[in-house]
Amino acid sequence: MKEVVLFLSALTMLNAQTTNWDQLIDRYFDQAVFPFNPSGATQNGIHQWDQQLEDFSAAAVARQTTLLNQFEKQVAAFPASQPDRDLVLANIRSTRFALQSIRMWEKNPDQYSSAASSAAFVIMSRAFAPPDVRLRALIAREKQMPKLFQDARANLKNPPRLYTEVAIEQLPGIVSFFEKDVPLAFKDVRDPDLLRDFNASNATVIRELRDYEAWLKTSLLPRSKGDYRIGAENYRNKLKYDDMVDLPLDRLLEIGMSDLRKNQQAFRETARRIDPSKTPEQILEAAEKDHPAPDKLLQSFTDTLDGLRQFISSRHIAGIPSQVLPTVEETPPFMRALTFASMDTAGPYEKVAKDAFFNVTLPEKNWPAKEVEEHMAAFNRGVITSTAIHEAYPGHYLQALWLNATPQSKARLLIGANTFIEGWAHYCEQMMLDEGYGDGDLSLRLGQLQDALLRNARYIVGIQLHTGKMTYEQGVDFFVKEGFQTRTNGKRETKRGASDPTYLYYTLGKLQILKLREDYKALRGRDFTLEEFHNKLLSQGMGPIKLMRRALLGNDSPVL
Repeated sequence: MKEVVLFLSALTMLNAQTTNWDQLIDRYFDQAVFPFNPSGATQNGIHQWDQQLEDFSAAAVARQTTLLNQFEKQVAAFPASQPDRDLVLANIRSTRFALQSIRMWEKNPDQYSSAASSAAFVIMSRAFAPPDVRLRALIAREKQMPKLFQDARANLKNPPRLYTEVAIEQLPGIVSFFEKDVPLAFKDVRDPDLLRDFNASNATVIRELRDYEAWLKTSLLPRSKGDYRIGAENYRNKLKYDDMVDLPLDRLLEIGMSDLRKNQQAFRETARRIDPSKTPEQILEAAEKDHPAPDKLLQSFTDTLDGLRQFISSRHIAGIPSQVLPTVEETPPFMRALTFASMDTAGPYEKVAKDAFFNVTLPEKNWPAKEVEEHMAAFNRGVITSTAIHEAYPGHYLQALWLNATPQSKARLLIGANTFIEGWAHYCEQMMLDEGYGDGDLSLRLGQLQDALLRNARYIVGIQLHTGKMTYEQGVDFFVKEGFQTRTNGKRETKRGASDPTYLYYTLGKLQILKLREDYKALRGRDFTLEEFHNKLLSQGMGPIKLMRRALLGNDSPVL
């Protein structure tokens, strides 16, 4: 009843036309976004929804859709010259499109169990309040989780079998997360009443998760006969609304295949230059053995970050708004099942827990030697470099520094496009080596090209899978044969592509940034500098690159 009253109140306010843009944007996030995505609010440092949980019920979907329709009318009523108007309209349409056309709330069982773990994770991951305050928020969320799984049973009609299988595969890890990691994150809480409430709510969540897993296996899996493919029209619309890219899919494929072939050729040539007597696979296998000892891994990352920062400054790659390095630390225990290496930066509205942490997952002390070596092979010298560039300098950490240092509107602080967020970090992997980082070390270049080929394969497989031109098995083969990946990784990546159709955004964003750079260079002529281009780009927020082209070039020229 409370949600209905608030919903009717929001509609009443919306029916009164507003002429104040900032007030409209405040109401948009407060009424149509964060009440339906409270974990996102917590992640962004907005804590008034910390005790609420996502609501995936059909009634909540209908309420949010109605609000989005009303806000669309009000935002569209402002002139096209209104700053951020197109950014907000795209976000409204993207959110509504996901609810009404993609409909993962009806198709993806993992959305529910992963929402539970994410809602807990964002409360645990940053000390934005004392442990007892955060634990109370977590308890409030945990008490709402049984309804989450009730909604799942009501909503999930005929999901793709692959989606149900992935959810079943994920659930043991999520159960373990609530059994071990969640209590460990609040080990310093001493209030017995609070701990008693937590033990009860956490035990209920664990029981609900196990019941959900059993229901998936015995009831949902046998009737999971749906199609994961979203189709060509939905694919085009998703790109248009999420990333403001409206190129025909055939043209996008041509662009992707061209970049794939270019990177394949460069990969083979680099391997030959390293050792013409060995195959590229043999060279990669040798590179995996070039890694630090486990007890030296954190220091290796710290040294790499410092070297990257010095290189960026000395070569005038980009401005660095803060000289404070992120803290390199072992991934906290409650995060180790979820991440290999990650950058944890504070949300733009976080006022307390502003520190940035570069988390690195070390091998466990009780692992056998073979498992330790397999883990450390993924931290070879090339991976350490590319990971540090992507996650920190000048990738995601520098993005966050610029976002916090540059005066931004609320819309620009809270709305992002993966083609810029991930496209920038992927672009940096190549750009830094192009600018001389590593002094021409061919093993670093080989690793960068292998990462580029992985993203190229995602680009092609995502489009082809969802437009019916490639089967799941053909997708796996494409990652192996064309992307130079292992079959195990090919299976993992193709599974991801089935539920993340537009994971082409790494390569798509990188190519857009490269084109924007060339266009901006032509505009500036002899006045062009790489540092000025990067600074101007990073100062625009996190939105689609089409809007950044407008800001830098002053026009709507093609993004590719």
